[in-house]
Amino acid sequence: MKTVNEMKLSFPSKSCNEAFARSAVAAFIMNLDPTVGELSDLKTAVSEAVTNCIVHGYRRQSGTIYISGKITDSGKVTVKIRDRGCGIADVAQAMQPLFTTAADEERAGLGFAVMQSFCDKVRVKSAPGNGTTVTLEKQIGNDD
Repeated sequence: MKTVNEMKLSFPSKSCNEAFARSAVAAFIMNLDPTVGELSDLKTAVSEAVTNCIVHGYRRQSGTIYISGKITDSGKVTVKIRDRGCGIADVAQAMQPLFTTAADEERAGLGFAVMQSFCDKVRVKSAPGNGTTVTLEKQIGNDD
């Protein structure tokens, strides 16, 4: 598969930028003519990943969130959301539904489960003190 388009952006880890990230990724894939469902799915997954960076990665301190995206000639979209925050000690545990590190807040612990339900593939790479990268993959349209 050949990459036909790509983008990179970064922004401060402020809650108001979650909507910006969601909209930027949506605009990036518009030339693929996604269905409303495909567009909504990817926007929701990006929103969850960015929220995780803000709430868990930087623990409400300032930092930078990085997003990169690629589109292949078959319509496969890959979006990477990365922070340089505290990282995740046990990725497998963190990806379990209802697990959350925000015990003092009202968090459902469903962020990764939501991402997995709306994308074809979700990969998480993380290390304590080195931040987290979430890679979302979604096929847009039929690749017949």
